[in-house]
Amino acid sequence: MSNLNSTPSANRVHIAFFGKRNSGKSSLVNVLANQEVSIVSDVLGTTTDPVSKSVEIFPIGPCTLIDTAGFDDEGELGKLRIEKTLNVINKTDIALVVIPSDEKDFGLYNEWIEKIAERKIPILCVINKIDLNSDTKQIEDIVKRNNIEFVKVSSIEKINIDKFLQKIIEISPTGKDEVTITGKLACEGDSVLLVAPQDSEAPKGRLILPQVQTIRELLDKNCVVTIVTDEKIKEALEKLQEAPKLIICDSKVFKKVYELAPKESILTSFSILFANYKGDIKEYEKGADAIDNLNENSTVLIAESCSHTTLDGDIATVKIPNMLRKKAGENIKIEYCKGNDFKLDKKYDLVIHCGGCMVTRGQILSRIKMCKDRGIPITNYGIAIAKMTGILKMVRLHNDK
Repeated sequence: MSNLNSTPSANRVHIAFFGKRNSGKSSLVNVLANQEVSIVSDVLGTTTDPVSKSVEIFPIGPCTLIDTAGFDDEGELGKLRIEKTLNVINKTDIALVVIPSDEKDFGLYNEWIEKIAERKIPILCVINKIDLNSDTKQIEDIVKRNNIEFVKVSSIEKINIDKFLQKIIEISPTGKDEVTITGKLACEGDSVLLVAPQDSEAPKGRLILPQVQTIRELLDKNCVVTIVTDEKIKEALEKLQEAPKLIICDSKVFKKVYELAPKESILTSFSILFANYKGDIKEYEKGADAIDNLNENSTVLIAESCSHTTLDGDIATVKIPNMLRKKAGENIKIEYCKGNDFKLDKKYDLVIHCGGCMVTRGQILSRIKMCKDRGIPITNYGIAIAKMTGILKMVRLHNDK
């Protein structure tokens, strides 16, 4: 079994529990985690902020269970708690909607099921506390009308955990149209050259996460992997007996690598690979076209999914802004957001998003949908850089061929 504590959160299947206060969400989270993760109480609103716990569920693998505040919370604080619960949907891979067996008012449940379903998230309805009310036909009929799977459980430690887990496994997205980082660009035995510059943004003594995840996938594929910094790419190519099938570089050294790369090698970047792995590559391509229309009256939002201190030469706050100013004029307006603070409270001319290595694919797709719904073009760091350096058409964007 893998060490789930060492698995990045972004690579875990996120299973979130939604429901009204005292519907039994926290009890079910504790049962599934096999430990006391959330406080259980008869007091309404015991769970205030989302609570997360890493677990391993075979055969799904490493998962994150998320307990949420009841979506029927009240008062000013209650509104804030509901807002946080709503934000959890954006990073949910599987939603468990918990309905107590004696529930009579389904208005809020239908509303939240619609919110979840519109994001195409698999839903399992958990009809809870059946030991208190065994007549659940009304709830079952409502669930069936929405074409949603359901399972019935007891509130007195009589839960058939195997049956419960089996239902979760049945609706799990794992293995269905699975997206990988390198796709068909690299197969067993292929030679792959990784160009990984180590600058001020790389954590001391470590590689950045996209590089680590890409290396691990290539090793799992039994590829022949060579890793160098951009200063050593020419030397590495000279020492290799034949041109590598694939060269993956950092966005910052696109042009330098392109000029040195053999014509027979496929060239792409970590950021572009993650654009496909975590987001919608075709939407990013379309969004990059908006760069041609930017001018000094334009406003661009640069979004990072993680939070970190800004360093000299930072790609988000220095490199990309400098390229935008050179392209559109010194007075172009550039705004920033980090972490979960992604709010489109104005009409932007373009959103340029990071690779999303620290968040789930669902979170990135949710942000892309927000932009599409508001008619705002969105692209990715690597694609934006390739566009502004004039080599976008020369770099392989898709990994399915």
